Amino acid sequence: MSLAIITGSTGLVGSEAVNFLHDKGFEIIGIDNNLRKLFFGKNGSTSWVKSKLLKRNKKFKNYNVDIRNLNSLHNIFKKYQKKISIIVHCAAQPSHDYGKNFPFLDFNVNATGTLNLLELTKKYCPEAPFIFMSTNKVYGDNPNKLKIFEKKTRWELKKKDKHYKGIKENFSIDNATHSFFGVSKTYADLMVQEYGKNIGLKTVCFRAGCITGPNHSGATLHGFLSYLVKASLKMKKYNLIGYKGKQVRDNLHSHDLVNCFWEFYKKPRYGEIYNIGGGRYSNCSIIEALNYVEEIAKINVKKKILKTPRVGDHIWYISDTSKFKKHYPRWKQRYNTKKIIEELIEHQK
Repeated sequence: MSLAIITGSTGLVGSEAVNFLHDKGFEIIGIDNNLRKLFFGKNGSTSWVKSKLLKRNKKFKNYNVDIRNLNSLHNIFKKYQKKISIIVHCAAQPSHDYGKNFPFLDFNVNATGTLNLLELTKKYCPEAPFIFMSTNKVYGDNPNKLKIFEKKTRWELKKKDKHYKGIKENFSIDNATHSFFGVSKTYADLMVQEYGKNIGLKTVCFRAGCITGPNHSGATLHGFLSYLVKASLKMKKYNLIGYKGKQVRDNLHSHDLVNCFWEFYKKPRYGEIYNIGGGRYSNCSIIEALNYVEEIAKINVKKKILKTPRVGDHIWYISDTSKFKKHYPRWKQRYNTKKIIEELIEHQK
């Protein structure tokens, strides 16, 4: 039987991967100690997701292990060794603000934790594809230097701009403000590439835009669309932080993302990187997202615009997914932003 190791197994992407690979016949070893509760408080806890996963998936076992703890990870990899067919690494400290306030914890989770997993993969299951959830924050605030102009509900690029269809993988990561979170994830991203190109592991970095879905434990500091829908429905108010609330995000459903993982698993490459997100097919500004919620849920949301943006925040970011689509033409997106928000609203009922 094939076995998958999934870190961050009770988070948004990890839990989607658990269900997906379990349905494909894999035995699942989850690694998740619910650090989100420490990061974001009670609202960020993923214990409810863990309960759902254990109930749904008979061949799923979750280890309450911290990826910073090399000895505990070693015991898991040593136990299963060559049975391990795939590693999906989603565990992370995912917040700009938290990373700035706790830089040692941020770096040790995102950077050292990833290095631990790469070393154990090299030692015990070097043929297993290693899939890493990276982030578009590796580019820092360089996207803000594009020729962005203001429209009624969003910031935008002109259609003739070479970046109009989105940011490509060769976009510079240098000479930018990244945020501490962006730096720790960049280290991990480069190490994942290096273990592929230098050592020969089948590694990939998915540099994601906004990933979302109903299993997201959205909190103020992380989980843009999930938290926006939750706050709008329950409190009828929402704070828009910086850039007049017109900053643009592309949104990819976690199900569509995990299908990317599956395509890579079937035909892996070495030290590859892909920008992945909703692209031009699925994107919105914060104001536009709130407008969707008001329209679909038939409510009014009180909006408060805060002038000071988050450090390293993007004014406009859309992923150019053409490289991944060229390498894996069978991949198709099922969810656009409106469909995603409809599902999030339904989930909150």
